[in-house]
Amino acid sequence: MNFGKSKSDSELEFIATTINKYDIVTIQEVVAGNGGAKAVSRLIAVLNNKGFQWDYAISDVTTSENPSSKERYAFLWKVSQVKKIGKSWLEQNFQKEIDREPFMSTFEYKGKQFTLASFHAVPKKKNPESEIKYFKLLPALYPKLNLIFMGDFNCPQSNTVFIPLKKKGYKSILTNQKTSLRQKCITNDCLASEYDNMFYDSMKTNSLKSGIIPFYQKFTTLKEARKISDHVPIWSVFKIN
Repeated sequence: MNFGKSKSDSELEFIATTINKYDIVTIQEVVAGNGGAKAVSRLIAVLNNKGFQWDYAISDVTTSENPSSKERYAFLWKVSQVKKIGKSWLEQNFQKEIDREPFMSTFEYKGKQFTLASFHAVPKKKNPESEIKYFKLLPALYPKLNLIFMGDFNCPQSNTVFIPLKKKGYKSILTNQKTSLRQKCITNDCLASEYDNMFYDSMKTNSLKSGIIPFYQKFTTLKEARKISDHVPIWSVFKIN
């Protein structure tokens, strides 16, 4: 949430500790100004002190016409585990139709390549389905790439807008799993909506296991936890066929 200069050193330390065991991480809501890019490099510096060498790529600012929704995305990865292939890019085909166009990057693991598309949809009240409907066209635009779509869709995987992708063989890593934080827990129920997910081509990839990181449990109040993020991180272990 608002990943920029407002993130303190202790908050970055907490984030680094939380993500250090993973091989590739994508961050959304990186602040569009210089503070966002600097916060990512600050986080990398913290991660590099935890036993692994990390590298990163930050997107240009999304081309949204609404200044308040302009953001960047970031990919972070362990250089000993995966290799980034070529340049990362903001997807340009639907930049007029999609407020914050996906940030895409191809990686290689043990000789097998896959392309991550990180996406932050417009809020529920702005009809995220009007953006998500274009995702069904991306596999045909990138026929040689093994695409994995990931991010905050502001809409559950059960929504009918995902049916065309599912008909192409795409599956979600999570089902009926809420991922956004409430303002206050209601009798131990601290999650509000089923918004974040990953969709992978089941002909090319398998999700061996997946889940969420309920980081908020390490804070005494949700107000404190929300200084880190208003969503929990989601994760998956993939096997590339």
